[in-house]
Amino acid sequence: MDDAAIFDRLRTLTDEEHRIREQGPDGDPARLQDIEVMLDQCWDLLRQRRAKREFGGDPDEAHTRDAAVVEHYQQ
Repeated sequence: MDDAAIFDRLRTLTDEEHRIREQGPDGDPARLQDIEVMLDQCWDLLRQRRAKREFGGDPDEAHTRDAAVVEHYQQ
């Protein structure tokens, strides 16, 4: 997945997240949680690609990390 595709996925997920949040308590909390994880994975993938590019690596070698990995990053 190239950077443009990642940004498209981020936009799609963010739009869906906003629609669910607008529903208030009647929204789908399980889907919202899934979206939040997928957003974290997309941002992580984008950061990996940028880091590889910056240091002379091949950004296409970056891969989506497991949810368990990206959800336990320290902020």
